[in-house]
Amino acid sequence: MNELKLVAVTAGLSKPSSTRLLTDRLVTAVAEEVGAGQDVDVRVVELRDLAVDIANNLVSGWPSEALSEALEAVSGADGLIAVTPVFAGSYSGLFKSFFDLVEPDALSGTPVLLAATGGTARHSLVVEHALRPLFSYLHALTLPRAVFAATDDWGAGADTYAGGLPARIARAGREFAALLAPAGGDGPPHARHEPARETPGAARAEAGADAGADPEPEVVPFEQLLAGL
Repeated sequence: MNELKLVAVTAGLSKPSSTRLLTDRLVTAVAEEVGAGQDVDVRVVELRDLAVDIANNLVSGWPSEALSEALEAVSGADGLIAVTPVFAGSYSGLFKSFFDLVEPDALSGTPVLLAATGGTARHSLVVEHALRPLFSYLHALTLPRAVFAATDDWGAGADTYAGGLPARIARAGREFAALLAPAGGDGPPHARHEPARETPGAARAEAGADAGADPEPEVVPFEQLLAGL
């Protein structure tokens, strides 16, 4: 069985960072679930270390070696975990700038687990109104369940309803692992999710042959129909 490539992109700016902490816990949860029956190659892309390279690439068009390696890792991932802090009610500028450099079709069909951190739970919908549309534009396959961690989730007074943040991370890890490792096959997991495509012409021909239908009527140009009025 092929080794599964799991890449996590984290956009925290401080060290230590709650964004990186959430990233590490999600990576561990997913790797433990997948690793039971498959080898997992984990790569964490710390955008803080690439901030200058990202800015230079935006103005010059030339990526550094480190940035090129990070972009290649993301583009070649079998599964992607994307985590950002909330800035001004949305993803951070550093996070968006990095994904602006990803080729438009590089993430097509790639499973993505979305997560974010913020000061209060009032920012939790940033995942739905900012992150999910971004990865939909990139044609990624986003897991319906996302994880948001507010400042209070890390403290001694954290909400422990239904297990709190650890339980949410564990559930997301199980569901993402199931998406990454469908039963059977040796190719990349997300490639096996893609249905076979059929051209409209082939579909019509097959339908006509099965039903014994007559050939399709000739299409009359719209201009000709107007001339007959």
